[in-house]
Amino acid sequence: MRINWTPLRAELALWRAARMDLPLWWRDDDAITCTPALERLTALSTRMGLPVHLAIIPEMADETLAHQCLDGNSLIPMVHGWAHKNHAPGGAKKAEFGHPRPGLVADAERGLARLRGIFGPSLLPVFVPPWNRIHFGLMAELAKLGYRGVSTFTPRKGRMAAPGLVQINTHIDPIHWRGGGGLLQAETLVAQVVETLAARRVGAADRAEPLGILTHHLVHDAAIWAFTQALIEELLEGGARAVNLRDTDGELP
Repeated sequence: MRINWTPLRAELALWRAARMDLPLWWRDDDAITCTPALERLTALSTRMGLPVHLAIIPEMADETLAHQCLDGNSLIPMVHGWAHKNHAPGGAKKAEFGHPRPGLVADAERGLARLRGIFGPSLLPVFVPPWNRIHFGLMAELAKLGYRGVSTFTPRKGRMAAPGLVQINTHIDPIHWRGGGGLLQAETLVAQVVETLAARRVGAADRAEPLGILTHHLVHDAAIWAFTQALIEELLEGGARAVNLRDTDGELP
């Protein structure tokens, strides 16, 4: 795969010239058990030195996941809703926690409880709503349940989603979901990264929010794996700083 990284390299050069810090984090969704794809994800994370924050579906989570796949600091478990089931009303975009419903808070609570039972203190109490959609009224309840953060997609409007709850989003997703899967055009993805970074550099977006790469290891093809690795390598070689949210001394960025 030939990719023109020139625009990204030029943008990263501007960041370095201005001595600006670029924190980088990686989130991967939909894990439920140890698979060859998850092992590949772990190996890639270890090789590149960038931890993967693994959003795990609590209802279906295999309890052996903690022992088989979460050795060391390559994978950081987080809470991916409860069952990854669509509860959106007819005609609305898919969402498990995007609309008021009976059991909304209870599902978020039991998701945290189940994964704490599996992973113990290694669990990072960050709530990742399936399909990246969440009802605003749930935010304050998450903090009361013991969550420290919430993560969706697109740049955050502010650091705090609610008192006691930090918003840390993802920004780049290489998968062409609307096209049925596969890799988006590489040129389009590079342009998206450059646009996202440029907005931060000029103060039009929150520069302190770690730049988030979002992947879904269970549906990757060879092109998605290759692009993801190449993008992360370009960012790290260009000056980005790898972030492990579990090592932030209790204060999420």
